[in-house]
Amino acid sequence: MCGRFGLEPQYVQLALRYQAAIDAIDPGPRYNIAPTQPVAVVLENDSGRILTQYRWGLVPRWAKDPSVGNRMINARAETVATRPAFRDSLKSRRCIIPASRFYEWQKTDSRKVPHSIQRSDGYPMNLAGIWASWHDRETDEELRSCAIITTAANMMMRPLHDRMPVVLPDEMLGRWLDRELTDTTELRLMLQAPPDEDLYAYPISPLVNNTRNQGEGLIVPVGPPLQASSSATV
Repeated sequence: MCGRFGLEPQYVQLALRYQAAIDAIDPGPRYNIAPTQPVAVVLENDSGRILTQYRWGLVPRWAKDPSVGNRMINARAETVATRPAFRDSLKSRRCIIPASRFYEWQKTDSRKVPHSIQRSDGYPMNLAGIWASWHDRETDEELRSCAIITTAANMMMRPLHDRMPVVLPDEMLGRWLDRELTDTTELRLMLQAPPDEDLYAYPISPLVNNTRNQGEGLIVPVGPPLQASSSATV
Protein backbone atom coordinates (compact mmCIF):
# COMPACT_ATOMS: atom_id res chain seq x y z
CA MET A 1 0.00 0.00 0.00
CA CYS A 2 1.15 3.52 -0.72
CA GLY A 3 -1.39 6.26 -0.13
CA ARG A 4 0.75 9.28 0.67
CA PHE A 5 4.28 10.46 -0.08
CA GLY A 6 6.53 13.51 -0.35
CA LEU A 7 8.96 14.91 -2.90
CA GLU A 8 11.28 17.72 -1.92
CA PRO A 9 14.07 18.26 -4.53
CA GLN A 10 13.68 20.91 -7.22
CA TYR A 11 12.79 19.68 -10.68
CA VAL A 12 16.18 20.89 -11.91
CA GLN A 13 17.84 18.52 -9.44
CA LEU A 14 15.56 15.67 -10.47
CA ALA A 15 16.22 16.34 -14.15
CA LEU A 16 19.96 16.05 -13.54
CA ARG A 17 19.55 12.89 -11.52
CA TYR A 18 17.39 11.17 -14.13
CA GLN A 19 19.01 12.80 -17.18
CA ALA A 20 15.59 14.03 -18.27
CA ALA A 21 14.18 17.15 -19.93
CA ILE A 22 11.70 19.10 -17.80
CA ASP A 23 8.15 19.30 -19.18
CA ALA A 24 6.25 20.69 -16.19
CA ILE A 25 6.17 23.64 -13.81
CA ASP A 26 8.07 22.95 -10.60
CA PRO A 27 5.59 23.13 -7.68
CA GLY A 28 8.38 23.31 -5.11
CA PRO A 29 8.81 20.95 -2.15
CA ARG A 30 5.73 18.87 -1.40
CA TYR A 31 5.57 17.05 1.91
CA ASN A 32 2.08 15.53 1.78
CA ILE A 33 1.11 14.33 -1.70
CA ALA A 34 -2.27 12.60 -1.85
CA PRO A 35 -4.20 10.60 -4.46
CA THR A 36 -5.81 12.51 -7.37
CA GLN A 37 -3.13 15.21 -7.12
CA PRO A 38 -0.52 15.78 -9.87
CA VAL A 39 2.75 13.96 -9.23
CA ALA A 40 6.15 14.03 -10.90
CA VAL A 41 6.84 11.16 -13.29
CA VAL A 42 9.87 10.23 -15.38
CA LEU A 43 9.31 8.35 -18.63
CA GLU A 44 10.58 7.83 -22.15
CA ASN A 45 8.80 9.25 -25.21
CA ASP A 46 9.74 9.88 -28.84
CA SER A 47 11.90 12.84 -27.79
CA GLY A 48 13.79 11.01 -25.07
CA ARG A 49 13.49 10.95 -21.31
CA ILE A 50 11.24 13.58 -19.74
CA LEU A 51 10.20 14.73 -16.27
CA THR A 52 6.54 15.73 -16.29
CA GLN A 53 3.39 15.50 -14.15
CA TYR A 54 0.46 13.07 -14.27
CA ARG A 55 -2.51 12.66 -11.96
CA TRP A 56 -2.09 10.02 -9.25
CA GLY A 57 -4.77 7.38 -9.72
CA LEU A 58 -4.72 5.50 -13.02
CA VAL A 59 -7.68 6.04 -15.37
CA PRO A 60 -7.80 3.32 -18.08
CA ARG A 61 -8.54 4.48 -21.61
CA TRP A 62 -11.87 2.59 -21.56
CA ALA A 63 -13.15 4.18 -18.32
CA LYS A 64 -16.49 6.01 -18.51
CA ASP A 65 -15.22 8.86 -16.32
CA PRO A 66 -12.01 9.72 -14.47
CA SER A 67 -13.43 8.98 -11.01
CA VAL A 68 -12.40 5.34 -11.45
CA GLY A 69 -8.81 6.50 -10.93
CA ASN A 70 -9.58 7.36 -7.30
CA ARG A 71 -9.52 3.63 -6.56
CA MET A 72 -6.46 2.82 -8.69
CA ILE A 73 -3.60 4.63 -6.97
CA ASN A 74 -1.72 1.33 -6.55
CA ALA A 75 -1.22 -1.73 -8.76
CA ARG A 76 -0.20 -5.03 -7.18
CA ALA A 77 2.98 -6.57 -8.60
CA GLU A 78 1.37 -10.00 -8.44
CA THR A 79 -1.51 -9.05 -10.78
CA VAL A 80 -0.33 -5.99 -12.72
CA ALA A 81 0.45 -8.13 -15.79
CA THR A 82 -3.03 -9.66 -15.91
CA ARG A 83 -5.49 -7.13 -14.52
CA PRO A 84 -7.27 -5.43 -17.47
CA ALA A 85 -6.84 -1.93 -16.04
CA PHE A 86 -3.05 -2.29 -15.78
CA ARG A 87 -1.71 -4.95 -18.16
CA ASP A 88 -1.35 -2.77 -21.27
CA SER A 89 0.36 -0.04 -19.25
CA LEU A 90 2.88 -2.52 -17.85
CA LYS A 91 3.88 -3.51 -21.37
CA SER A 92 4.16 -0.09 -22.96
CA ARG A 93 3.57 2.78 -20.51
CA ARG A 94 5.95 2.48 -17.60
CA CYS A 95 7.37 5.34 -15.54
CA ILE A 96 9.32 6.23 -12.44
CA ILE A 97 7.58 8.21 -9.72
CA PRO A 98 10.29 9.96 -7.69
CA ALA A 99 9.65 10.20 -3.94
CA SER A 100 11.77 11.55 -1.12
CA ARG A 101 9.68 9.50 1.30
CA PHE A 102 6.41 7.67 1.62
CA TYR A 103 4.24 7.39 4.70
CA GLU A 104 2.72 4.46 6.51
CA TRP A 105 0.86 4.15 9.80
CA GLN A 106 1.71 1.68 12.57
CA LYS A 107 -1.25 0.39 14.55
CA THR A 108 -0.87 0.50 18.33
CA ASP A 109 -3.35 -0.28 21.10
CA SER A 110 -4.67 3.27 21.16
CA ARG A 111 -3.84 4.92 17.82
CA LYS A 112 -2.07 4.80 14.50
CA VAL A 113 1.42 6.30 14.48
CA PRO A 114 2.57 7.76 11.13
CA HIS A 115 6.08 6.93 9.92
CA SER A 116 8.28 8.39 7.21
CA ILE A 117 10.13 5.82 5.08
CA GLN A 118 13.05 6.87 2.87
CA ARG A 119 16.31 5.77 1.30
CA SER A 120 19.19 5.31 3.69
CA ASP A 121 21.52 7.30 1.42
CA GLY A 122 19.18 10.30 1.22
CA TYR A 123 18.53 10.13 -2.54
CA PRO A 124 14.99 10.10 -3.94
CA MET A 125 13.40 6.69 -4.25
CA ASN A 126 12.55 5.37 -7.72
CA LEU A 127 9.01 4.10 -7.29
CA ALA A 128 7.98 1.78 -10.11
CA GLY A 129 4.94 3.18 -11.88
CA ILE A 130 2.66 2.76 -14.86
CA TRP A 131 0.61 5.37 -16.67
CA ALA A 132 -2.39 5.65 -18.97
CA SER A 133 -4.04 8.21 -21.23
CA TRP A 134 -7.81 8.86 -21.06
CA HIS A 135 -9.75 10.97 -23.54
CA ASP A 136 -12.78 13.01 -22.46
CA ARG A 137 -15.15 12.85 -25.40
CA GLU A 138 -17.23 15.76 -24.14
CA THR A 139 -14.40 18.26 -23.71
CA ASP A 140 -11.87 16.64 -26.09
CA GLU A 141 -9.27 16.86 -23.31
CA GLU A 142 -6.66 14.25 -22.50
CA LEU A 143 -5.97 13.11 -18.95
CA ARG A 144 -2.73 11.31 -18.19
CA SER A 145 -2.62 9.43 -14.92
CA CYS A 146 -0.41 6.96 -13.08
CA ALA A 147 -0.30 4.28 -10.41
CA ILE A 148 2.44 3.08 -8.06
CA ILE A 149 3.24 -0.64 -8.16
CA THR A 150 3.34 -2.33 -4.76
CA THR A 151 4.70 -5.64 -3.55
CA ALA A 152 4.99 -7.68 -0.36
CA ALA A 153 6.77 -5.75 2.37
CA ASN A 154 10.36 -6.44 3.33
CA MET A 155 11.38 -7.10 6.94
CA MET A 156 11.93 -3.41 7.64
CA MET A 157 8.38 -2.51 6.58
CA ARG A 158 6.46 -5.39 8.13
CA PRO A 159 5.90 -3.74 11.53
CA LEU A 160 4.02 -1.05 9.59
CA HIS A 161 2.24 -2.84 6.75
CA ASP A 162 2.32 -6.04 4.70
CA ARG A 163 2.65 -4.07 1.43
CA MET A 164 5.08 -1.44 0.18
CA PRO A 165 5.95 0.36 -3.08
CA VAL A 166 8.40 -1.28 -5.46
CA VAL A 167 11.59 0.80 -5.13
CA LEU A 168 13.73 0.20 -8.19
CA PRO A 169 17.54 0.30 -7.83
CA ASP A 170 19.26 3.05 -9.79
CA GLU A 171 20.93 0.59 -12.17
CA MET A 172 17.55 -0.78 -13.24
CA LEU A 173 15.97 2.51 -14.33
CA GLY A 174 17.07 2.37 -17.96
CA ARG A 175 15.71 -1.12 -18.44
CA TRP A 176 12.41 -0.31 -16.71
CA LEU A 177 11.85 2.74 -18.92
CA ASP A 178 12.94 0.97 -22.14
CA ARG A 179 9.88 1.13 -24.41
CA GLU A 180 11.12 -1.81 -26.46
CA LEU A 181 10.86 -4.09 -23.45
CA THR A 182 7.44 -5.79 -23.48
CA ASP A 183 8.30 -9.14 -21.89
CA THR A 184 6.07 -9.25 -18.82
CA THR A 185 8.09 -12.11 -17.31
CA GLU A 186 11.21 -9.95 -17.19
CA LEU A 187 9.23 -6.93 -16.02
CA ARG A 188 7.62 -8.82 -13.16
CA LEU A 189 11.02 -10.04 -11.98
CA MET A 190 11.96 -6.40 -11.40
CA LEU A 191 9.03 -5.87 -9.06
CA GLN A 192 10.69 -6.85 -5.80
CA ALA A 193 10.97 -5.23 -2.40
CA PRO A 194 14.31 -3.49 -1.80
CA PRO A 195 16.86 -4.89 0.67
CA ASP A 196 16.05 -3.96 4.26
CA GLU A 197 19.19 -1.87 4.64
CA ASP A 198 18.29 0.35 1.67
CA LEU A 199 15.48 2.07 3.57
CA TYR A 200 14.79 3.29 7.07
CA ALA A 201 11.71 4.56 8.88
CA TYR A 202 10.95 6.74 11.89
CA PRO A 203 7.79 8.07 13.58
CA ILE A 204 6.54 11.57 12.73
CA SER A 205 3.83 13.98 13.82
CA PRO A 206 0.15 13.07 13.29
CA LEU A 207 -0.10 16.40 11.45
CA VAL A 208 0.60 14.38 8.30
CA ASN A 209 -2.81 12.75 8.72
CA ASN A 210 -4.45 15.88 7.28
CA THR A 211 -3.61 16.29 3.59
CA ARG A 212 -3.93 20.08 3.92
CA ASN A 213 -0.88 20.17 6.18
CA GLN A 214 2.46 20.79 4.49
CA GLY A 215 5.97 21.86 5.42
CA GLU A 216 9.15 20.47 6.95
CA GLY A 217 7.48 20.10 10.32
CA LEU A 218 5.72 17.00 9.03
CA ILE A 219 8.96 15.03 8.71
CA VAL A 220 10.64 15.88 12.03
CA PRO A 221 11.30 12.65 13.98
CA VAL A 222 9.26 12.24 17.17
CA GLY A 223 10.87 8.97 18.25
CA PRO A 224 13.62 6.44 17.48
CA PRO A 225 13.89 4.71 14.08
CA LEU A 226 11.72 1.69 13.43
CA GLN A 227 13.26 -1.69 14.11
CA ALA A 228 12.86 -4.36 11.42
CA SER A 229 10.52 -7.24 12.10
CA SER A 230 12.15 -10.49 13.19
CA SER A 231 9.32 -12.51 11.61
CA ALA A 232 10.01 -14.38 8.40
CA THR A 233 6.37 -14.48 7.37
CA VAL A 234 4.34 -11.85 5.53
